Amino acid sequence: MVNEPTHAPLLSIVVPVYGVEAYLYQCLESIRADIPAGESDAVELIAVDDASPDGCGAMLRSYVAGRDGVRVVHLSKNVGLGLARNAGLDVATGRYVWFVDSDDWLPPGTIGAVLDRLREHQPDVLMLDHLRVHEDGRREVDASSHLLRGVPGVARLADQPQLLRVQHTAWNKVVRRAFLDELELRFFPGWYEDIPFSHPLLIGAEKISVLDRVCYLYRQGRQGAITSTRSGRHFDAFSQYERLMDWVNRRYPDEGLQAELFQLMINHYLVVVGNDDRLHPHLRRAFFHRVAEHYRRYLPTGGYPMPSGVTGLKHRLVGRGDWLAYSALRQAHRVAGRLRRPGPAGGADASTGSPPADDDPSRPAVPASTSDAGHTAAEVTPDRSDALAGGRLS
Repeated sequence: MVNEPTHAPLLSIVVPVYGVEAYLYQCLESIRADIPAGESDAVELIAVDDASPDGCGAMLRSYVAGRDGVRVVHLSKNVGLGLARNAGLDVATGRYVWFVDSDDWLPPGTIGAVLDRLREHQPDVLMLDHLRVHEDGRREVDASSHLLRGVPGVARLADQPQLLRVQHTAWNKVVRRAFLDELELRFFPGWYEDIPFSHPLLIGAEKISVLDRVCYLYRQGRQGAITSTRSGRHFDAFSQYERLMDWVNRRYPDEGLQAELFQLMINHYLVVVGNDDRLHPHLRRAFFHRVAEHYRRYLPTGGYPMPSGVTGLKHRLVGRGDWLAYSALRQAHRVAGRLRRPGPAGGADASTGSPPADDDPSRPAVPASTSDAGHTAAEVTPDRSDALAGGRLS
């Protein structure tokens, strides 16, 4: 490791912890047990107890006893996923940092493969593939995983623009610590915290490497997970995209890039507004109008790639702020979807067992972009107003 102290690890793995006592041991052991022989000094594990209300704090105190290379940060009050990650980052000493969520885990062989690739390519960002793992054990390839295929050596986003459409989470990227500081990137409070963090990593990187193997197992369907919690806090997505757009405008004011991000932003909003698991019906109209507001505010002067089909129609309805037409279109597709998927209760497809799409079966794949990390709807983010939590959002 060039210019690094001999005692500093190559990789710091930061695990924020909240309300996951049923999954925590599996997560931590999947990391520690996977460190190759002779590489113990190359990896440090930092668990951040975000004032977890269950037994996680005691579990961590017990886990760290007698184990080298494991540290625990205990926060005195709950700060939420993003700020808990920052707390781990503040004490990390590795040249690279990887944020792993405490309800997920790593498959065998991952740590060795990651260390080898970091040494070989010395990238700014190392991107990793993952599988979605459902409660019944079924494993599913992510809809964006194919975009990682065939990326040779190291690249820039300009050479591999499809990488911007890979699921934009923190946990599928290992990042050079000094590069984070160069970009002045940290996590913000609130839900959808990955939005102003993940995209800038790829935009600013001079060297992106892709490890085309499954390195992460992403748990689906956990009770209390953010992406399956109805709450007014899904409106946090707007402030997170505002932060992203402000950062891009200041540092990389490229019209083509802005057009690409604009389309991704509207696609993402459409997933949220159409998802019954995220928004109460009485909040849906207000959310739609906030989407329309952002459409008008951030619409690139030279236009943007308009999606085809039903998704493109939804974009146009958002552009016009036509809630009634959008609502009618959404309802029509829900009825059609139920007729096409006569599965068991809950809407699962009888032939595949897969849950129905968030809204429109023809929509492009868009990531959830809120990592659960054990942080449920009960977590407290002190700087958010009571009015927001109560749904008075527009």
